[in-house]
Amino acid sequence: MIKMDNLLNFTYERRFGMTKLDMVNKVMEEMNLQKPKAEEAVELIIKKIKEKLANGETIILRRFGSFSVRNKRTRMGRNPKTGKEVEITARRVVRFKSGKYFKDAVNK
Repeated sequence: MIKMDNLLNFTYERRFGMTKLDMVNKVMEEMNLQKPKAEEAVELIIKKIKEKLANGETIILRRFGSFSVRNKRTRMGRNPKTGKEVEITARRVVRFKSGKYFKDAVNK
């Protein structure tokens, strides 16, 4: 009999690809670490990426790609339901530009 938890996890993985937990498990396996240490490593990397981007810095991971922050200015948009014009406020967005080796690996 299939447990509902296993079915939900399978559906989630198929829909979203790799989760943070999957990443922790891979770090645990590949680096032969205990789960708390693997979680700490993954959390630290994510935390540092967030901090640098929040400060407007660019992160370059050779052979993978780069993350940067772009400023979008205020612009006019349209509500798709009503057709009414609305102002879209200025905001910062994260941009990822993949590196050559990463693109090549994906396109194999």
